[in-house]
Amino acid sequence: MERNDFIKGRGAQHQVKNRFDALSYEMRDDFLNYCAAEGEEATSSKTAFIETFPKTIVNKVTSPDVGLEYSLNPYQGCEHGCVYCYARNSHEYWGYGAGLDFEQKILVKRNAVELLEQQLRSRSWKAAPIVLSGNTDCYQPVERKLEITRKLLQTFLKYRHPVGIITKNALIQRDVDILQELAKDNLVRVNLSITSLEERTRQLLEPRTASIKKRLQTIEVLSSRGIPVSVMMAPIIPSINSHEILPLVKEIAARGACSVGYTVVRLNGAIGEIFSEWIRKAMPGRAEKVLHQIAECHGGNLNDSRFGSRMKGDGNIADQVAQQFAIARKLYLKDRERPGLNCDLHEQYKDGQMKLF
Repeated sequence: MERNDFIKGRGAQHQVKNRFDALSYEMRDDFLNYCAAEGEEATSSKTAFIETFPKTIVNKVTSPDVGLEYSLNPYQGCEHGCVYCYARNSHEYWGYGAGLDFEQKILVKRNAVELLEQQLRSRSWKAAPIVLSGNTDCYQPVERKLEITRKLLQTFLKYRHPVGIITKNALIQRDVDILQELAKDNLVRVNLSITSLEERTRQLLEPRTASIKKRLQTIEVLSSRGIPVSVMMAPIIPSINSHEILPLVKEIAARGACSVGYTVVRLNGAIGEIFSEWIRKAMPGRAEKVLHQIAECHGGNLNDSRFGSRMKGDGNIADQVAQQFAIARKLYLKDRERPGLNCDLHEQYKDGQMKLF
């Protein structure tokens, strides 16, 4: 049962001090009592959208076990509020906290499209897949209004450049028209994140994301239009969704997914504190069991930063998870392949139109 002080609609349950700040502040009881007496809110629960104008937009990914070479994030911070999100720590580099700040202060890169076009037109640029949402979701709620991601996809299509997408929002269906055109030349690949088949689990872990029903429908819509879609069951959290591996893979295979991947949860940086407080509020009866089993996957710690092992974990629980995925792929995704992306067309379209010679 949830505690009365559980903040619904948010993943993090409190502000977290930025590790780079020399100073910090805390809410004093006398101030909170004053606000209560005056009928005022001590803090704002509204989401703020902050315009930024970066100098570059395409990021080189140097981590050897991430599985992508370049990423592009039109937004920093994410209103989806997934409590386990590894990207929370990156918000500290912008001067904010990894807790509620990550969900309530969203940086919007207003010049993202112009910067991408400059990159793709550069003579020195050689086509390589660029993944939207390597850090934060490009289809988070504000995208419905701003359409930055849609304009980015139009730019990729104009220059016939390969693009990958990672999202857990059904809003991607809005852009099926562009995705279909990209798919005709094998220029797009979608990775849809589905952590659970249980809506109650989704609401607690990922409070402002699309429902499970809508995400499963999204697989059907994309695959029926010839757009290759894979599913990431990420992260696997012992005793929360680890029992769902086989039924989830069976379900996504029936909807048309071509492959499935996974990671085992790791609570790096400030996320250990955020997740621990959250689970003690959201799932008090099994909090210590879950935290203990997460630590068991990472050599006794909630976090593991070692390349090669940090994503999949070690030990008996991690081995059981790996075995279940091997069985699930063999049972439900046998003979299905995730197509590679076409990097050969872009050079002909560097100026935005096909060259005759």
